[in-house]
Amino acid sequence: MAKEKPHLNVVFVGHVDHGKSTTVGRLLYDSGNIPEQEMRKLKEKAQELGKAGFEFAFVMDNLKEERERGVTIDLSHKKFSTQKYECTIIDAPGHKDFVKNMITGASQADVGFLVVAASEGIKAQTKEHIFLCKTLGVNQIAIVVNKMDTIKWDEAKFNDVKKQVSDLLKTVGYKPDETAFIPISAYEGDNVVKKSSNMGWYKGPTVVEQLDNFKQPEKPTNLPLRLPIQDVYNITGIGVIPVGRVETGIMKVGDKVIIMPARTGDGAKGEVKSIEMHHEQVQMAEPGDNIGFNLRGIGKKDIARGDVLGPEDNPPTVVSEFTAQIIVLNHPTVITAGYTPVFHIHTAQVSCQFVELQKKLDPTTGQVLQENPDTLKNGDAAIVKIKPTHPLVIERQKDIPHMSRFAIRDAGTTVAAGMCIDIVKKTA
Repeated sequence: MAKEKPHLNVVFVGHVDHGKSTTVGRLLYDSGNIPEQEMRKLKEKAQELGKAGFEFAFVMDNLKEERERGVTIDLSHKKFSTQKYECTIIDAPGHKDFVKNMITGASQADVGFLVVAASEGIKAQTKEHIFLCKTLGVNQIAIVVNKMDTIKWDEAKFNDVKKQVSDLLKTVGYKPDETAFIPISAYEGDNVVKKSSNMGWYKGPTVVEQLDNFKQPEKPTNLPLRLPIQDVYNITGIGVIPVGRVETGIMKVGDKVIIMPARTGDGAKGEVKSIEMHHEQVQMAEPGDNIGFNLRGIGKKDIARGDVLGPEDNPPTVVSEFTAQIIVLNHPTVITAGYTPVFHIHTAQVSCQFVELQKKLDPTTGQVLQENPDTLKNGDAAIVKIKPTHPLVIERQKDIPHMSRFAIRDAGTTVAAGMCIDIVKKTA
């Protein structure tokens, strides 16, 4: 069997209408990942709906409702192979709900492309998305300057956008001199897969070449084992089979483990009897592996979705309260102390109360703007103190970043996103 290529989760972000979906559609089409006849159908459909030119975007927006609105809603996962990587493309709509999926799905992005229209430059969402990428641990990004055809392939205009975006990257902590800036026309197909003949002045990589320029993300095998439970099955003759994805560390058959908080609130201990992946027994599992496993000593009623498994000698951290850095994305009015929405943290969904609004930050630099603000509104970044209504496992960003991120949801939308920066451990 050929050795599997390493896997890369890729997210495309950027302001609405700057051409993310078209870029992804073009990438998949020009690289032969979408059959010609499917493309023809999409083209006809686009014309029928009076949206000629949207056919590449349609590749990702394959929901009927979206086609009629011409807006990306769902998070579409598309597999895509380069010379070096197996990629999963997470098309992040410019709209608000992708954040929840990016944080809570198995779609933690390793690398990101920020799409900026050459004709428009930086917009509000451009800033927000860069800050989000940083907050959500997307450590490598590249900038795609799209719609070069609309500015007649002008190098000076490209350099102007490059400078604006570079200044923005610096404020958040990305290094502009280590970041690729790629001038493209997604609509015409320049520099996505095919080198452009319209921009002889550009010597750098195309979008597809840039994918292979990204460094292979390190698997966090050196961190303590953390496996959030997605489901628990009871299989006759075998016993209790929890399933989930290893976030950090390594899990081996024979390991003594503890699941927190479990029904008791202070954990359920057991031993790993067997591990199964893709219907085969394996001896060990590492970060990114989706597994089912059998535990000796733990009953079905003891554990549930949202619990987290770790080593008995380094149990997952259960908190009574925590401090978080958040960015408010989409709240209908303002957030005040006392607000109690649902937090989505790994596989857990727990109502948590905002106990204290400690600091308001500049969302593009992280500098403190105000101490103890009364309210937070859309676009604000802040440090807040949070109290869960039930025992909850969360880790500090500096200890186990993969277990620190969360989305805040209310009435069907993602209100805010953030990460845990400090904790108060729950005392038994």
